[in-house]
Amino acid sequence: MLQFTIRLVVEQYQIEEQLAVLPRSPGVYLFKDNRKTVIYVGKAGNLSSRVRSYFRSPASLPEKQRRLAAATAEIEFLLTDSEQEALILECNLIKEYQPRFNISLKDNKSFPYLRVGINEEWPGIHATRRHTDDGARYFGPFANAGSVRKTIRLLRRIFRFRSCSKSIDGTATRPCLNYQIQRCLGPCIGAVTREEYRRLIDQVILFLEGRQELVLRDLKRRMRAASERLQFEKAASLRDQIQAIEDVMEGQRIAVKLRGEQDVIGVAQNGDTALVKVFFIRNNRLTGQDSFIMEGVSDEEPGQVVTDFVKQYYASASFIPPLILLQHPTLDLELLCQWLAQRRGGKVLLQVPRRGAKKKLVDSVVETAARSLEMEQARRLTPEAIDAGLKELKERLGLPAVPSRIECYDMSNLRGSTAVGSMVVLEKGRPTPAQYRRFRIRTGASADDCAMMQETLMRRFKKGAASQGAWAHTPDLVLVDGGKGQLNAALQVRRLLGLAHIPMAGLAKENEDVFVPGRPSPVDLPKDSIALQILQRARDEAHRVAIGYHRRLRRRGTVASELDAVPGIGPKRKRALLRRFGSVRAVREAPIEELRATEGITAALADRIKQHL
Repeated sequence: MLQFTIRLVVEQYQIEEQLAVLPRSPGVYLFKDNRKTVIYVGKAGNLSSRVRSYFRSPASLPEKQRRLAAATAEIEFLLTDSEQEALILECNLIKEYQPRFNISLKDNKSFPYLRVGINEEWPGIHATRRHTDDGARYFGPFANAGSVRKTIRLLRRIFRFRSCSKSIDGTATRPCLNYQIQRCLGPCIGAVTREEYRRLIDQVILFLEGRQELVLRDLKRRMRAASERLQFEKAASLRDQIQAIEDVMEGQRIAVKLRGEQDVIGVAQNGDTALVKVFFIRNNRLTGQDSFIMEGVSDEEPGQVVTDFVKQYYASASFIPPLILLQHPTLDLELLCQWLAQRRGGKVLLQVPRRGAKKKLVDSVVETAARSLEMEQARRLTPEAIDAGLKELKERLGLPAVPSRIECYDMSNLRGSTAVGSMVVLEKGRPTPAQYRRFRIRTGASADDCAMMQETLMRRFKKGAASQGAWAHTPDLVLVDGGKGQLNAALQVRRLLGLAHIPMAGLAKENEDVFVPGRPSPVDLPKDSIALQILQRARDEAHRVAIGYHRRLRRRGTVASELDAVPGIGPKRKRALLRRFGSVRAVREAPIEELRATEGITAALADRIKQHL
């Protein structure tokens, strides 16, 4: 492998001269700053073309690339024989240098693994951060030590393997406490043979591989044999073990039926952070899930985030399934599949499902990732950080006081159907669900977000003027989801109602721009500032509440339309049926005698309901 170093200087013509000598070969390039620190690592099938793309006209570059080009003082590149070799080298160098401009998988230098010491005489099962080729079996990587500890606790509840590290010769006179409480088979006192203990470890490995049926089959056979030999205590112990495994398997069942082994990956992004959720499907069951934090994702497309996660995670994964379901298509799809297949020793497919059970499962993972990211970011916002963020909001937005109470509004009119609005409240930066409010739009302006926003705000503040309790509280800041249009609509309501003392702002999602009255350009809020995170949190919560309310109303509408189609069924009889049976499906499946027994339902009407449903 050949290595060249090029130093770039500020003048554009000299940069062009240096770039001209770059080869058109596959390889890896490293950007360094003026302190010789590696700030970015990338790979390319054509080094000349790829590196040149960073030094085009600044106006044509995304913000992150502009900052990277400005910070680069030197380029070092390594030639490889193929683009796949470049991909492997890129993964290793990112892990080694952790460059600040790369999307990085947090803590991926020391991910914990579960180590099963099958190369030992009496194998133990322990957490470790070193994955070495020592003959042991490794499972992982896990997102953090807590995930490993949780798995070990589960295994110890089901399998009685030893947790100590002392030398075993079977001559100890006293067993440890784990043996007394039936958490160890007692190899130290010779209570179990080496063959029996090895069988236990084999069952642990099968369990971790997701092949619990094989473990159950063996345990049930041994339980029957013990019972036939009148070894009832042993049979009872095996029965309890079987029950524990069946309880775990029941919790692993998923609503959609999928075959084979696969990982399902969903991503949620907010600012400079992304949370990647991975569901591990083995034999039609969800055998595990984990969350990983990606940092440095600002200005990056979701496909780039997914691509970088796949490269960094599976570079150190102990198992790669034949199918990986993704939310977004990766870059370099064919190259990634080849690399994964080489690591797995068999074909690997990266797939973005568009419909059916696979799409349903991916959507579930994506929703879980979004909620997990909200929880992660909320956990990071300490009271001290929130106080500082609120003070920053006061200064940046020019507010008369620190915004102790923030109200945020969002609209939802999916597919042009029932339009709704939501109001969420943050008290001292924290959500206060008891004060949330939901609005069903009455004016029929479901195609006009600004008109919907005006109706919602008009009703909220008119209600506030005439009510007590939560409605009567005056917000320190009203935040609307949207840009200048939505903000101007809110300001019109403020003028009509004489509420000029209430500050207002708009948060546009596309670039996370914050607009305030009287300023044509967005407020300068850093993308990683706590102040912006507080506003994003309010906006995301308002969006979640609006979408949830809208879906609930749509479900009600579906129920209503089915029953409304039955001649003779009006609001009163419909309520009576739903009160008695709970759902249209239950009405459909109910015996006709029970329908007739419902208040207001005659025999002829019961027959008509059956015919229609």
